[in-house]
Amino acid sequence: MNTKQLEQLGSCKILVTGAAGFIGANLCEALLTIGSTVIGLDNFATGHQKNLAAIIDDSRFTFIEGDIRNLEDCHKACIGVDFVLHQAALGSVPRSINDPITTNDVNVGGFLNMLVASRDAGVKRFIYAASSSTYGDSKALPKIEEKIGKPLSPYAITKYVNELYANNFKRTYDLDTIGLRYFNVFGRKQDPNGAYAAVIPKFVMQFMKHESPVINGDGSFSRDFTYIDNVIQMNVLAMLSDNPESLNNVYNTAFGERTTLHELTTLLKEYLSEFDAAIADVEVKYGPERKGDVPHSLASVDKAKTLLGYAPEFDMKSGLKEAVKWYWNHLK
Repeated sequence: MNTKQLEQLGSCKILVTGAAGFIGANLCEALLTIGSTVIGLDNFATGHQKNLAAIIDDSRFTFIEGDIRNLEDCHKACIGVDFVLHQAALGSVPRSINDPITTNDVNVGGFLNMLVASRDAGVKRFIYAASSSTYGDSKALPKIEEKIGKPLSPYAITKYVNELYANNFKRTYDLDTIGLRYFNVFGRKQDPNGAYAAVIPKFVMQFMKHESPVINGDGSFSRDFTYIDNVIQMNVLAMLSDNPESLNNVYNTAFGERTTLHELTTLLKEYLSEFDAAIADVEVKYGPERKGDVPHSLASVDKAKTLLGYAPEFDMKSGLKEAVKWYWNHLK
C-alpha cells in the first residue's frame, strides 16, 4: 500500500459495523489515521466502549449505537457511505452450539439487513468478515478458497450463508462484495474475559495470574494465527483494489503458517516470562476436545497476494510479541 493509494481513502466515508469489537475498533483507528471519515455501528453485545475511548471524540468519527438485526439502524448507518466493512457478528463455535438461534439471527438476519441497507444506499463496495470455519470437515491443507467441506457448527453454517448471500446480491442487485475468511485473528483490544474468549488473550490472562491454562485436546491441534495488522491490511486492500477480477471473491486472511496449541503455550510462556520470570514455571493442563472444533487450520494466501497485492507484515511470532506487550500493559 503506497501513500497515494491511502490518500484515496482519506476522502471516503466508511462504515465499520461491530465497531466496538476487537477487529472493528482496530479498523476504525487505522482508517482515522489515514484521514477517512468513519461511522461506527455497534450494540455492545460483545464489544466494549473502552475500545473506542481513543477515538470517540475525533471529529471524523461518528458512533451509532444500534443493532444490525434492526433494518432501520442499518439504513441510518449507511447514509452517504462509500464502503462498508461489516465486522458485526456473534462469534464462537461453542456459543453457536449452545444458542444456534441467536447466532443465526445476528449472523444471517443481521448480515442480510446490512446487504439490503448497503444496496439501498448505493454503497460502492461491501467488504465482510467471512470465516475459516467455512472449510468445515475438509481435511485438505493448506486451505484453498475454492475447496470447502461441510460446516461443523451452526456458526460455520451462518458464515457460509453470508458468502452465498453476498454472491447473490452481486448477481441480483450488482452490489460488489469481497469476503475475508479470517483465520484466528489476535492482537490488541482482544477481550480475554467471558465464556467464549479467544484462546490467546484468555491464556495470556491466566499465565499473568499464574493460573494453568487448559488446552482442549492433546495440544496437537493447529491454527493459522493471524495478527490484527495483517487483517487491517486486507480490509484496506479490499477497498482500494481496482482490479475487476478481485471483486466478488472470498480471500483467506491469514499469514499462511500454522502453530499447534502446544507450541502456542510454549511461546506465550517464553514471551511473558520476560516480564515475570515466574510464568515460565506455570503448568499447562489438557482437557477434552471441544465439539465442532476443526483439528487443523492452515491458509493458502496466494489468491490474496495475486489479486489484492497482499503482503502480510507479521508472522505469528512477531505478532505474538507485539500482542504480549500490549496485553501486559493493559491486562494487569
